[in-house]
Amino acid sequence: MMRVVHEGAGLGARIEGLDLARTLEVADFRAILRALGDYGVLCFPRQALEPDALAAFGAHFGALEINVANRFHAPGLPEVMILSNMEENGRAIGFADAGQDWHTDLSYSAEIALATMLHAKRVPVRDGRPLGDTQFRDMHRAWADLPAAMKARIDGLEAVHDFAKFWDMMRARPGSARKPLSPRQREERPPVRQPLVRVHPITGKKVLYCNPGYAVRIAGLEENESGALLDTLFRHQAQDKYLYAHRWSEGDVLMWDDIGTTHNAVADYGPDEPRFMYRVQMLATLDYARLVA
Repeated sequence: MMRVVHEGAGLGARIEGLDLARTLEVADFRAILRALGDYGVLCFPRQALEPDALAAFGAHFGALEINVANRFHAPGLPEVMILSNMEENGRAIGFADAGQDWHTDLSYSAEIALATMLHAKRVPVRDGRPLGDTQFRDMHRAWADLPAAMKARIDGLEAVHDFAKFWDMMRARPGSARKPLSPRQREERPPVRQPLVRVHPITGKKVLYCNPGYAVRIAGLEENESGALLDTLFRHQAQDKYLYAHRWSEGDVLMWDDIGTTHNAVADYGPDEPRFMYRVQMLATLDYARLVA
């Protein structure tokens, strides 16, 4: 029987009693959606999924995204990306630097993500401590805590999000193996406008939908005013009270809300400390309010 274990306050819960490789009941998927809305980050421990099973589980929550980079995916499954610092025959087998700064997956896309999942197959460990935590910030609470005047100012505004911002930032890091985006990749992911404030499709509550990884400016504002407002919103959401960190164990399947959180992958491990994960992203393509009713 499925059990939701939530300790303390804020983000993060464990889902016990489910084997994701088995056929689940409709009630289980509804309960998972409710928990995702309530807690933002869900860990399904002790799982052993092949890439096709991970994709099949994710597809219950929305259409699966094929990343614009279209590299490092499971054989025959372009929707299952490989994140890894490992090499075979001198060649990388996965993205080694994915997610290493604060962002929201697919905020750069006209069709946004509901959630992302990672399945940990290898977790780097040093002196008995797992490395490579994934950190999250709670955008439900970040919105709720804004002063009334700021809420009134930003509700209805849109920010321009650009895939190239994060990509180029990562390319500029020393030792990056990322290549420039091709003209075709750039054409496939042009800048898009997103509301600064969204109504969450599961909770029905407002969230702050603005992240430093992809948001480049606020539409309709002068450059100085736009930059100052974005800086204010980024500093506000960076407060420690919104932070939650997941410490990985091999076998974890971690599912997080891409509308109600931002996240960051902590790169505190070296090339000789192997990490290997499968990733799928679920687009927000379903009527979630009806599914959780």
